[in-house]
Formats: sequence, structure tokens, C-alpha cells
Amino acid sequence: MYKLIAIDMDGTLLNDHHEVTPEVKKALLDARQAGATIVLCTGRPLGGVTRYLQELELNQKGDYVIAYNGALVQDTHTNQVVVSHTLRYNDLVELDELAKTLNTPMHYFDDKRLYTGNRDISPYTVYESFLTKVPLRYCPVEEADPSILVPKVMYIDEPEKLDQAIAAIPSALKERYSMVKSAPFFYEILHPLVSKGNAVKHLAEKLGFKREEVMCIGDNGNDLSMIEYAGCGIAMENSIPELKAAADIVTTSNNDDGVAHAIRTQFLQHAH
Repeated sequence: MYKLIAIDMDGTLLNDHHEVTPEVKKALLDARQAGATIVLCTGRPLGGVTRYLQELELNQKGDYVIAYNGALVQDTHTNQVVVSHTLRYNDLVELDELAKTLNTPMHYFDDKRLYTGNRDISPYTVYESFLTKVPLRYCPVEEADPSILVPKVMYIDEPEKLDQAIAAIPSALKERYSMVKSAPFFYEILHPLVSKGNAVKHLAEKLGFKREEVMCIGDNGNDLSMIEYAGCGIAMENSIPELKAAADIVTTSNNDDGVAHAIRTQFLQHAH
């Protein structure tokens, strides 16, 4: 019987209009009433999750959220931080220098804003700001506050160019950071201890749940670690092939209430 259900947002919980459909909302409510702890587990910054937590009432006592791909785990009722792993200013400088060498646009976050050092702001940075409702500010890395704490840095570009840039990242650097692709045009660089899988595992252990009691649902590269960790890993029909291969089950797509379908067939049918 599953006790913790961790759900990715974009491409999973949300349809392509960035909405939670009534069918999905009802399944989440039914799962909660059946005793499950529902946790949104997203690459988004916290500010890009808040309105969904309110809409789904996932800010009650005992509720948590996982943001920035696992760099932050927070109690949504008390705002108490459970896990926080951030990059520092020297990481930012190093990653910015590499971005310039690779000729790929980069943006970065602190806990309040999204920053870009590109005068010619990438449309993908604008999209990220719009999607997550996080304010955007122009700030070259050399002008950033040296005490800045950075949950994540992102390399962003047209998919083909981004793939070329990723292939050119020195392997020694890949070993020093956690790096995951969250969309064809987004490559995320995080503290080495950060992954959705690690965050879900940490939260499950804190809540006293066994691995077998954890269900995870996702669609992209940044969901792989949690799908592999979960007692039941569920991939969306619209998932990348690697995720489908790693999952126990493939549900319908994010535009066909896939999360609701997964919760009904894998959890609610067995709940008493």
C-alpha cells in the first residue's frame, strides 16, 4: 500500500495548458482521503509551485513540496526547510565561464528571482520566468552578490545547440555537479547531492515510510532518479524513452489525465 505519492509538474501533473484538470484534482483529493501524502516534486522554483499548492490545498499540516529538482524540500504548512543544497558564488563564476566557452545562454536563481547575464535575453529565460511567475532580473555574474546561494543554474538553448553544448562539458565537471535535462531546451546544474530521487528518499525516511510505500510519477530526465527509487515508478505516455524503460508502469499522457489514471489503477483500487 503506497503512503507517499511524489508527482512531477510540467508534462506530468499539468496538461500542456499548465492546468490541473478536474479529473486529476479529484484523483488527488480521493488519494489524500484514502491516506496518501501527496508531494509535488518539480524542477520549478518554489514561486512557480505556490499557486498550485493553494489550488490543490497541499499546504495543510504534514504537507511538503520538493522544488528546484530536489535542492529544496520544505514543509508547506509551516515553511520550515527540511533540505536545502545550494551552489555558491564560485560555482556560479565557473559555470558562467563554461557557458561562455560553450556559447550557450545561462540563467540562475536565488530564492526569490531568476537572473540572466545575457543582454540579449534568451526566449527560454523569458519562458521560464513566465511559466513559473518568478521575477526576472538582468545581472551579469560578476555583479552578483558574492554571498548569493543558488538552488540551480540552467543552460538553455535550442535543443540541437543545447545537446552540442552538453556533449562538450568536461567530464570532470559533470562529476562535481548534479546535471539533468528537464526539457529539450533546459539543462539544469545543481549541487552534487541534489536529485529528485534523493529528495523523495530523504522525505520518505523522515516520514517513516519504506521505499516500497513510495509511488513516483514523471516524464523527463530529471524524474529518472525518483522513478528508479520508487516502489512504484510510473512514466507518462509522453515521457522520454529512458524513463519509460525505467518505470514499472506507463500511464496515459499529461493531456489525457495520466496522473488520475495512475492513481486510480495503482492506488485507489487497492486502498481500503
